[in-house]
Amino acid sequence: MTADPAPDMTAADRTLATQRLLPAAPAQVWQALTDPAQLARWWGPAGFSNEVQHCDLREGGTWHFWMVAPDGQRYWNECRFTTLQPERHWALAHTVAPHFTLSLTLAAEGSGTRLHWAQCFETAALRQGLEGICRPANEQNLDRLAALLAAPAA
Repeated sequence: MTADPAPDMTAADRTLATQRLLPAAPAQVWQALTDPAQLARWWGPAGFSNEVQHCDLREGGTWHFWMVAPDGQRYWNECRFTTLQPERHWALAHTVAPHFTLSLTLAAEGSGTRLHWAQCFETAALRQGLEGICRPANEQNLDRLAALLAAPAA
């Protein structure tokens, strides 16, 4: 008799996770995640901008955009939204290299929102190879999101 295969014990090895208490209610955070104009303002590391080509923000919808680095270097991105549960859970699959899924979970906390960020790569080796870039970039994403949420309404 053979033993059952072990469950996937590598998900943690493939994932970069962080969390942040944001200065806004879940409805306001959700708006920043699902309004393409706001999403383009905060997405990406510090100094980057986004040129959105297409954003169909629904489960199964796609998001195509250029991330533009401060030096002008352009990075093409294609994503597919996999989960959109208003004010609770937002997830996408990055469908071009490097392949990963990104899951954002929201929970009301005091007068703000606790956002849990989990970026899961295809392999532990890929996560390890990109961690030096992605870990600080993810924190910068959340810095930019927090700044957008804290800014007075225009």
